[in-house]
Amino acid sequence: MINDSNNKNHTLAVMPVLQDAPVLFNTEVTDCGHLIGIMTLNAPKSLNALSVEMCQLLSTQLERWQVDTKVVAILLKGAGDKAFCAGGDIRKLYNSMTDTAATPNPYATEFFSDEYRLYRKMHYYPKPLILWGDGIIMGGGMGLMAACSHRLVTERTRFAMPEISIGLFPDASGSWFLQRMPAKMGLFLGLTGVHCNANDALLVNLAEYAVASNDYEAILQRLRQSDWKAADIANTNSSINSSNSASAHSVTSRALAAQPVAHLPISKLALYWQPIQRLLNKGGLADIDRVLRDDSELAQLDADFANDSWTQRAIATYRHGCPVTAALTYALYNKVATLSLEQILYLETNVAVNCAANLDFREGVRALLIDKDRNPQWSRTLADCLTLEGREYITQHLVSPYPAGEHPLDNWFTTTAQSLIINNVY
Repeated sequence: MINDSNNKNHTLAVMPVLQDAPVLFNTEVTDCGHLIGIMTLNAPKSLNALSVEMCQLLSTQLERWQVDTKVVAILLKGAGDKAFCAGGDIRKLYNSMTDTAATPNPYATEFFSDEYRLYRKMHYYPKPLILWGDGIIMGGGMGLMAACSHRLVTERTRFAMPEISIGLFPDASGSWFLQRMPAKMGLFLGLTGVHCNANDALLVNLAEYAVASNDYEAILQRLRQSDWKAADIANTNSSINSSNSASAHSVTSRALAAQPVAHLPISKLALYWQPIQRLLNKGGLADIDRVLRDDSELAQLDADFANDSWTQRAIATYRHGCPVTAALTYALYNKVATLSLEQILYLETNVAVNCAANLDFREGVRALLIDKDRNPQWSRTLADCLTLEGREYITQHLVSPYPAGEHPLDNWFTTTAQSLIINNVY
């Protein structure tokens, strides 16, 4: 099932593969005797939605392969042909919200903290992490995508941050990677849940390589045939030599860049970046909301933009979406620019667990996934969110719901770093 780092021959694992396991692990032997680790999210019926168990399994295996001197790179993909990962296991989270009134919700704490620990581990992982980003990528899948060092997308790639439809917020490190997109495109993605393609991913720095969806075996073959000798890690204490790690990244980049570039659908973000940028610089959230709800004002920005079915779907999603989510998205976007990845994940834990205790997240999941009536009854209008009381309500989502010293990510920080996060909230 997995590579045994104590096996001196480092052949393919002899343990039987548990095909029903939520994540599958195996290794591919390169021509020069090294190993490529393969991690497959294995829940195709739920579009490989992330669960607590999947996050824990991925973290554990990454730790094992980090100290295995024969493993030179890791490839992450999803089972099936529809999705890499369409988000988190929201149904189980919904059940926990309806089953207990405990605050903070124990399952929400476990789910989000394990997920965010995984993202942090991946962001700082010394060996190349290669994403096979074919199919649907949303929510938690976007967090995995943003954390990988080498991302491949295909003509079938479709990505989005659709949390406004369920009353959550663009989590899964979304506050980190949306902030880093050009021309405030990340804010547009967060507010509208707009569906984007592979060319969009290249534009907003969520991918580096565009290949055809039937190129997986060719990519794997290029990785197997690459010369990994310069990436040998021979330290007896199994620590990672930085120069060897850099060599592994260079070898990976050369292998992936050698694959012919696929023909991709046009990037709507590239086509409409100017009206998007003008929209998001209209003023505050109330000004942006006014334009998003007024067809004539949208047409004044750019008639082609306003009339495109891509834009109209995004606008409809915003208009039907959760006002509290819109306010949280806007607040976080404007608060996290100077924060580190760890500080942002700490804040996102607060917001996510607080959302699990409030009405809108539960109502949004009910309307979209449980009863499927698509008629959520949101607790507040955007105007309500922008009153003094409403702003205080939004701000409270950013405050830790845990007693002092009991935040699940406390051990990442010194007291000074924690105070910087708290000061940034107010």
